Amino acid sequence: MNLAKLVRIACLTAVFAVASAMGAEWKTDFAAAKADAKKDGKLLFLDFTGSDWCPPCMQMKKDTLDKPEFLEFAGKQLVLVEVDFPRRKSQTAAQKKANQDLATKFNIEGYPTFVLATAEGKELGRHVGYLRGGPDALMAKIKEWQQAK
Repeated sequence: MNLAKLVRIACLTAVFAVASAMGAEWKTDFAAAKADAKKDGKLLFLDFTGSDWCPPCMQMKKDTLDKPEFLEFAGKQLVLVEVDFPRRKSQTAAQKKANQDLATKFNIEGYPTFVLATAEGKELGRHVGYLRGGPDALMAKIKEWQQAK
């Protein structure tokens, strides 16, 4: 294994450790996420992504979604749900179907699409495409959607 690969693995491990410590884990099971949101009095934040082929999705993850500021904010008030449509990563048939069902339910037409929803799954707001401005811009948008509910 080369040094660059080891560094990437170490960085990813650190990001997941930070996210886990802050209580902001990305879930893939929507039913479980809804139950957690209801139990904890939080909202759902869905990231419809093409994680391994969509350049704006990958950039958004790097610039915003993996940043400690966003993960800390999310850990306090959101249940994070990744709805992924990869081309190279494998997924179970059940996960593919569940993700497609969510894309249909929320009428997803492009990636990335971010949706804020209640614990019952009612949409409060959405943003399609890369959002400039890092964590601060996304957190401001989420707060705006929360106030509009």
